[in-house]
Amino acid sequence: MNTRYSLPFYLAGAVAARAGDEMSGPALMLAGFALAGSAADASALLAGITVSAAVGGPVLGALIDRARRPGRLLAALLALYAAGLGAVLVGLGRVPFSVTLLIAVLTGLMGPALSGGWTAQLPRVVPAGRLPRANSLDAMTFSAAGLAGPALAGGVAEALGAPAAVVASVALIALALPAAWSLPSRSVRVRRARATSVLGDLAAGMRVVVGRRPLARATLTSVLSCAAQGMLTACVALLGERVLGGAGRGALLLSCAALSALVANAVLARFPRAVAPDTVVWAGALVQAVALGLMTAGGPAVLVVAVLLAGIGEGPQLAALFEVRHREAPEHLRGQIFTTGASLKITGFALGAAVAGPVAARSLTGALTLAASVAVLAALAFHVVPSAAGGPADGTQPSGR
Repeated sequence: MNTRYSLPFYLAGAVAARAGDEMSGPALMLAGFALAGSAADASALLAGITVSAAVGGPVLGALIDRARRPGRLLAALLALYAAGLGAVLVGLGRVPFSVTLLIAVLTGLMGPALSGGWTAQLPRVVPAGRLPRANSLDAMTFSAAGLAGPALAGGVAEALGAPAAVVASVALIALALPAAWSLPSRSVRVRRARATSVLGDLAAGMRVVVGRRPLARATLTSVLSCAAQGMLTACVALLGERVLGGAGRGALLLSCAALSALVANAVLARFPRAVAPDTVVWAGALVQAVALGLMTAGGPAVLVVAVLLAGIGEGPQLAALFEVRHREAPEHLRGQIFTTGASLKITGFALGAAVAGPVAARSLTGALTLAASVAVLAALAFHVVPSAAGGPADGTQPSGR
């Protein structure tokens, strides 16, 4: 932990990077539609940059864990991500779309660096006693980015055109580079000689995720919760059209959820040890299940309350997940565990959205009920992970215990 590196500097960089990331997806879709003239091409760009993140996460984490100066590698990954977005924009309408799509897929491989790769560095920024509060503040950066990113993308595209929205997202990510570059280096005292290959580290990281019961059950619950969130996202346009009077208004529901998640984490940051993080992980899934069930009741007021409740479940659950990971992850595998977790959650979200889309087209109530059932399953899964997965998988003791 380096006292010369401040938590506000870390948070400012995290907000900039994550807002740029949240902005990039909608901005690419708008730019793809404007420059390629095809809604199918636009959605393919978004799918390409999202799905590939699930592949890149574990490898990025292993490389970050092996780096003497992980912040500099993180800054390089952010720069590559920003450069990739710029290359996609330049290529639209100028080169074959298949080439542009390939660039988007390669760019997406760097995506987990903006989420798990950054959060994994937090224990080197704050002392152990302040980590629970710092986790809540870090989770707030995700909520703030989720709230601001899509709104900025739409606003800039409306005012200056869709390509300008992509440029703005690149600029936000670039603003985060100094904060990433200057992150504290890995302490020589805690570094250990690397006798294994990257593949060996990947295998060790997966053994820890699966082999430590607290980490395994928190990971499983968070992935299933993300699947339920993906299902809700697939339903928001129809909810806006049928309940709020316009499909476009459905996007506001996601902003409401992000806002309530932000407020909930602000409260949690004031009382970081009020509830055990393991409890918050499964309780957050139950809160989301109740919220999704309420959405089937109909009526604008009930819908808005339900969405706000969903955010109250999502925000603290994310902060608690971070605390569990920091507590259970060995120092030499922390980056990989965070980026692997981010990749799994991205995959869960994408699968949830893919499943719910066709179901919602037939029955919106059926899709929301399915999402609520998955959220309930997420809470139950926390309690049924076998006890055999309880011991350290690599011969080390959990960090912070």
